[in-house]
Amino acid sequence: MSRRQSGSASTGRWVLVTGLWLANIVSALAVVAVTQQVRRDTNQLETLRRESADLEVQWGQYLLEQSTWASYARVEKQAGERLDMKVPDAGQIILIEKER
Repeated sequence: MSRRQSGSASTGRWVLVTGLWLANIVSALAVVAVTQQVRRDTNQLETLRRESADLEVQWGQYLLEQSTWASYARVEKQAGERLDMKVPDAGQIILIEKER
């Protein structure tokens, strides 16, 4: 083996080792970046899940409130107090039949 072949082989090895080290560092930095992004996304997902649960609770409360405001007893009470309405006696009810 001549000096020239030994020198180029040594240079080739040095380039290969340097390239592998650079690839290793780039790979490590990519892992760190992806890990950080996953943590950020996981945190955002959990925040959105909590918000969703809170909104579901609010929705249930609104449905309950709506059913309370629209209850028959409340409507009847309001009609009697505010509009002076009352349930008619049987003699006051007139049935009208549809013509055929």
